[in-house]
Amino acid sequence: MMNMIKSESISYAAGDDLIKAYLVYPDDAEKHPGVVLIHEIFGLDDHTKNVADRLAAEGYVVLAPHLFSSNKLSSVLSQQNISITMKFMMSLPVDKQRDEKYRAEALAKLDENEQAIISEVNQLLFVNRPIELMTEYLSYGVDYLKSLEKVSSKIGSAGFCFGGGMSINLGCTGKTSACVIFYGENPKPIEKIKNVNGFIMGLYGGEDHRINSGLGELVKAMVEYNKPFTIRLFPGAYHAFFNDTRPQTYNKQAAKEAWSMLLKFFNDNLK
Repeated sequence: MMNMIKSESISYAAGDDLIKAYLVYPDDAEKHPGVVLIHEIFGLDDHTKNVADRLAAEGYVVLAPHLFSSNKLSSVLSQQNISITMKFMMSLPVDKQRDEKYRAEALAKLDENEQAIISEVNQLLFVNRPIELMTEYLSYGVDYLKSLEKVSSKIGSAGFCFGGGMSINLGCTGKTSACVIFYGENPKPIEKIKNVNGFIMGLYGGEDHRINSGLGELVKAMVEYNKPFTIRLFPGAYHAFFNDTRPQTYNKQAAKEAWSMLLKFFNDNLK
């Protein structure tokens, strides 16, 4: 039976900063496992909140941080700047979004103000991404969940694209019991895997060649450091196949199967 849920917008302390977040949980008097749910590269959006709602209805207390909301990042990664960049990126063919030459030619056709915004956002998100800083924000998110009376002892994480990479980076802090990677990049250096406590599951699109090129290295590290893991490749599915707001890449069957796997994985390892 699905749980009735409650949700609220909160902020939690992250060192000398504050991180805005969406918190959603079953509307009952019971304790439940916690999950840190991590958004795609374009920030906390309605799709991520919808996934958080679905997880809460399954019996989890879900914290979805807006990683770009901190004082250190929000001036560049504002919602307006991210929206401008997202609109530009989504205007490119799926197979050209990582083609630097093609992207530069398309960017040159925009006005100078848009070019400056997109270049600045691109520099911070794709070139000099502050992974360690954002991992700290997520680590504080785990601490926040553990401070809630409604949360039982175990915490997991899941994330999509950029968030998938951040999910395994959070896992490498050793603070979570279960980590789900939706087509995310490997932690760097890969030796960070040795610090994982708990279980790892990776879900990947068969046509996501850039991300999948690193799977051999990831599997090798998990075997070397004796970490329990599951990997599933969905043939015919592209990067971001789970996001039903992106008709370019959404794969209904793969998303359905991936969701079932995620629920079983969390049920087995968090409940």
